[in-house]
Amino acid sequence: MRRDVFQAIADPTRRDILNMITHKSLNLNAIAENFDMSRPAISQHIKFLQECGLVVINQQGRERYCELQPKKLIEVQDWLEPFREMWEGRFNQLDSLLMKMKNKKDKP
Repeated sequence: MRRDVFQAIADPTRRDILNMITHKSLNLNAIAENFDMSRPAISQHIKFLQECGLVVINQQGRERYCELQPKKLIEVQDWLEPFREMWEGRFNQLDSLLMKMKNKKDKP
């Protein structure tokens, strides 16, 4: 089964895991403590993230640490860019309209 970054971020638990490891790598137990599910279930989510290329696991002694690979998220950013541009354009149009309305109101 082909796994991709969009499947990874579709799940709220996996998004939460990614948010947790954004600033520092965490071991599996530290991640699992934050969820009301079994450690094997969290391990499956992490495995999914690893298969998508969003997480790498580094062995440090007996502990396994999860580290975010943010470059893979560029795929999502590229997909979202046209939508961002569209909404930015619409907000700019709204700003212009509001300024025109304000200027008309301010004129005696």
